[in-house]
Amino acid sequence: MNRQQLLPDTERLPVVNDLSAVLRYAQPLLDVRAPVEFCEGAFPSAVNLPLMNNAERAAIGKRYKDAGQDEAILLGLNLVSGTTKMERIAAWEQFALAHPEGALYCFRGGLRSRISQQWLYAETGIAYPRITGGYKALRRYVLDELVKLPLQYQAYVLSGRTGSGKTRFLQGLQQSVDLEALARHRGSAFGAWVQAQPTQIDFENALVAKLLQQLAKQYTQLVFEDESRSIGSLHLPDSLFFSLRAAPLILLETHQSERLELTYQEYILEMLQAFQAQLQEPTQAVEAFSQYLLKSLGKVQKRLGGVRYSKALGLLQAALTQQHKTGDTQLHQAWIEFLLSDYYDPMYDYQIAQKRERIIFAGDAKAVHAFLASRSIY
Repeated sequence: MNRQQLLPDTERLPVVNDLSAVLRYAQPLLDVRAPVEFCEGAFPSAVNLPLMNNAERAAIGKRYKDAGQDEAILLGLNLVSGTTKMERIAAWEQFALAHPEGALYCFRGGLRSRISQQWLYAETGIAYPRITGGYKALRRYVLDELVKLPLQYQAYVLSGRTGSGKTRFLQGLQQSVDLEALARHRGSAFGAWVQAQPTQIDFENALVAKLLQQLAKQYTQLVFEDESRSIGSLHLPDSLFFSLRAAPLILLETHQSERLELTYQEYILEMLQAFQAQLQEPTQAVEAFSQYLLKSLGKVQKRLGGVRYSKALGLLQAALTQQHKTGDTQLHQAWIEFLLSDYYDPMYDYQIAQKRERIIFAGDAKAVHAFLASRSIY
């Protein structure tokens, strides 16, 4: 079977060449790669509805290596046929009808996306666009934009002590980029989410998409939270990291009592609720929550030193014992207050001293909002 017989209509079917628009407008994407490829890297608006599953892809790849493309295609047509073929077309049809503005792609924009496009058109009459160059072209575009994008806006960095409410403040700004939300991690020893972090590739893809979307709104000034190079297991791309390290700094100042309450809400109440939603069985949720806290404290054991670590651990264990017995979580405030005053604040004081020359404003949330508004940042 030659290419024309296999793909009689694809030269007349629509294609998408504007890769920037795909990401800028969060175009729904039908990803027909195998699940193993999707897990290695994808885009925020993509859904994986593969032409071939992992086993089929492996078998076809081996046949291609052993006998060439024609034999590999014949094996593929045999493996993905009959009911299997119709089920996959039905899934694509459902996606296309739900997202008529979308497009499909495979890895290179080659046979897999063309076959998927052709089959969908032949069975349903839906001429669904395919992305020229596929995932590989989109990924190459992302890597290029990671270098270029930091030059296209003025960045400001919002800093402040642990628990000052920086993330919540950012979430109230339109002209901001929440790196911690993209990384699914709060950027501290206790910053893990119940939901796993994305891959580094997924993080970069989502970051470029978010930056393009903000620039499409004509935002030329963007506010970021003060982050280290690493956010959990992920790292900021060099171009972004160095641009933020040189950006003007704004300090969000929050009263100690409010910081304690905000940290308690994030580390205790919200995390416990997240574990309960994930595990549902109450005992398992509390146990997983307890292990999360103990593991997180263990991450800073060396920095705390023996005496401070022992005190923090004792306070944490007492709080967990009280929680297990009565369900009351209030005692967690004791170890949180200790860590804020004896660990996080001294570390912040040292770090901010290295950045004094970059500080352009400091104040509470209301004052920072007013300062940003004076610079047309909302």
